[in-house]
Amino acid sequence: MRTTTGQRWVLALTSVAALMIMLDALVVTTALHAIQLDLRASLAELEWTVNAYTLSFAVLLMAGAALGERYGRRRVLVAGVLLFSAASAACASAPNLGWLVAARAVQGAGSAAVMPVGMALLSAAFPPAQRTRALGLFAAVTGLATLGGPLLGGAVVEGSTWQWIFWLNLPIAALLVPLMLARLPESRGEARGLDHLGIGLACAAALGSVWGLLRGDEAGWGSGEVVAAFLLAAIALVAFVRWELRTAAPLIPMRLFAARGFSVGNAVGFLLFGSIFSGAFFFAQFLQTVQHHGPLGAGVRLAPWTITLFLVAPVAGKQVNRFGERPLVVVGLLMQAAGYGWLALTAGPQLSYPAMVAPFVLCGVGVSMAIPAAQSAVLRSVPLAAVGAASGTFNTLRQLGSTFGIALPAAVFAKFGGLGSAAAFSAGFAAAIGTAALLALIGAALGLLLPAGAPVAARSDAQPVAAR
Repeated sequence: MRTTTGQRWVLALTSVAALMIMLDALVVTTALHAIQLDLRASLAELEWTVNAYTLSFAVLLMAGAALGERYGRRRVLVAGVLLFSAASAACASAPNLGWLVAARAVQGAGSAAVMPVGMALLSAAFPPAQRTRALGLFAAVTGLATLGGPLLGGAVVEGSTWQWIFWLNLPIAALLVPLMLARLPESRGEARGLDHLGIGLACAAALGSVWGLLRGDEAGWGSGEVVAAFLLAAIALVAFVRWELRTAAPLIPMRLFAARGFSVGNAVGFLLFGSIFSGAFFFAQFLQTVQHHGPLGAGVRLAPWTITLFLVAPVAGKQVNRFGERPLVVVGLLMQAAGYGWLALTAGPQLSYPAMVAPFVLCGVGVSMAIPAAQSAVLRSVPLAAVGAASGTFNTLRQLGSTFGIALPAAVFAKFGGLGSAAAFSAGFAAAIGTAALLALIGAALGLLLPAGAPVAARSDAQPVAAR
């Protein structure tokens, strides 16, 4: 079945918008060292330049999806791109770390209006037989961010200043917005109200957990501050689940979790992206701090890890129809765990870059297999009318996973290492990447619970959720 010109425009524009969003999440990685020196930030403060973005992105994703269903996906997508670009200008103008963190949080809000709505537009434009291939191509284009983010960040920082990693978003947005208005069809789904209490409870649960993890080593794990943060997170999480089960317009439709593919696929996505982002946060710093490469050199040396997503994801997306999601998720995450474990066991001041290439490739191929399969497991487990809510849920949990994938290994890093010397950094790095390997291993075990996949073409979108 051939794609139409309209379908190709939808795929191209949603992919480029997602590429811009993902670039911003990853372009910072090779600029972290420069930001740390320029703004005199500690490791914990540095984490907030990433976590402020991913946290606001995560907790507002479902609100973005709901706005798209109610007011029109194209309209919300354009508004999200405009907000994101305005916040990018604020990041570039930041005079201090507090300003930068606040602007990054606004960037995350703009991203929350772009990502779920873009995926919903894409899923609505392609029938089930074509959807997994389209998602594979979507993952490949956004995978350019995984490759291009560290490279672009390194090149910009080495050639100019770190502020330019944010200025670059403005011309991309200026090109995207007119094309979106001209080429994207307007569409809506199940109109849902905004769950303000759900958003507040989700934010409290996520913020309490991350705050406790980031402050645990410095304030003490038994301190009143840390205990209160974790207690707040637990109470907010329980209250959130209870409220979502009762409210008429839930932020996350709990009924969708009755489908095994949906619930397991989201859990796998949480762990998968947690593992990925822990590597993104620590690998570039290891290459600069321990091996003394420049920002651009670090970005180039990450290519064996990042380029595989661009090369493998489209192929993996096609294979989902043939083999189902389960084998791709399980094998992919086992490869990710093996690659990270390899690096954790060999990390040290003496570790040379050539010795890192093979594990980089191994875990890169692994996540390239797992990402499109996990997305497919979630989206094909729900009827077409609920695709917007499903994509919003998946992206919410994967962004929360990204946040915890930085916060948890960073807490482990602080326990076993530090920034004072190459030896101290290497010790913390080994412990942190070992923790990330464990996240991937747990994800592989959960992947065994995914339903044995029949080809998507054989399934009907009219099939009720509970039957899947």
